[in-house]
Amino acid sequence: MTAEAPALTPVATRRTAARRLSDRVGRVRELGILVALALVVIPTAIVNPRFIQTQSLRDLLLNASIVALLAVGQTLVVVTRNVDLSVGSVLGLSAFLTAQQFADHPGTPLLAGIGFGVAIGLVCGLLNGLFVAVGNVPSLVVTLGTLYVFRGVDYALAQGRQVNAANLPDGLLDLGSARLLGIPILVLTTLLVIAVAAVFLKSYRSGRELYAIGSNPEAAVLAGIPVAKRTLTAFVLSGLIAGLAGALWVARYGTVDAAAGTGLELQVVAAVVVGGVAIFGGSGTVAGAALGALLLGTITSCLVVLQIPAFWQQAIAGALLLSAITVDRLLALKLAKALRRTEGTSHA
Repeated sequence: MTAEAPALTPVATRRTAARRLSDRVGRVRELGILVALALVVIPTAIVNPRFIQTQSLRDLLLNASIVALLAVGQTLVVVTRNVDLSVGSVLGLSAFLTAQQFADHPGTPLLAGIGFGVAIGLVCGLLNGLFVAVGNVPSLVVTLGTLYVFRGVDYALAQGRQVNAANLPDGLLDLGSARLLGIPILVLTTLLVIAVAAVFLKSYRSGRELYAIGSNPEAAVLAGIPVAKRTLTAFVLSGLIAGLAGALWVARYGTVDAAAGTGLELQVVAAVVVGGVAIFGGSGTVAGAALGALLLGTITSCLVVLQIPAFWQQAIAGALLLSAITVDRLLALKLAKALRRTEGTSHA
């Protein structure tokens, strides 16, 4: 005699339906990004076939890897219905202090130096998280302020100096150009972080609770979710990843000054939203955010190859951002309508 599976309750049925619909919407958004990439790359390759040569594709991935890395951390924050505008400044501060550490202490082990940069980012993320989660200050206000604070600290410490590649160890610089099976190490590192973050959000309760907080913060509190703790964790992880991105920035570019990463925060937010992460929280994936970063980076490279004026790059990025927000809103309304229909069916 075989045991029958327990029947799903109406609440469980609605939750399952909601999850399936949300996953389906996410897949459609990510597929749309891949289609957009093809529409951008194919015409450019027809005009200039060298654009799709192996080295050109490697450079394209390398240029997008730092923004994609930052987009992963930003996604963890945005799904909680917050935003971290300080990631560019955190990267800059981490990059300069990491480079200075290697230059002033030539015997510093490679992993220890990179870990130092990660620690700088972690501290910055912790400060942001404490103000937002414990102080209940809106994240837009907090991170807009720390954007300038962290950059000001960076300029104060740099005092107009820059660290040159000649003062950095060969092992660090090799990390920025080395390849494994033909794929740049920096790209593999970004893919590893994306994979870890994706597993965290999908398979761990603390990760799934970030979505619950973004979907309905009040309901999350009533459900017993430690909202302040999870929000603090999201900001700490965002800062940690930005610190790692700063250390890898040093490996990628060699020469670092206090202006490193200036303006990156806007590219990162654009990449996250274009990648299908809801700006009002509750949905989105790190893979989609990374694809958004790749799409924006590819568009920039294509415009350069096609010799289109630079101001069009910002205009197109802005148009993509507005389009993504519009599509996100329309999909959200359609999803809500479908869920109401499902709920009505379950009550029938």
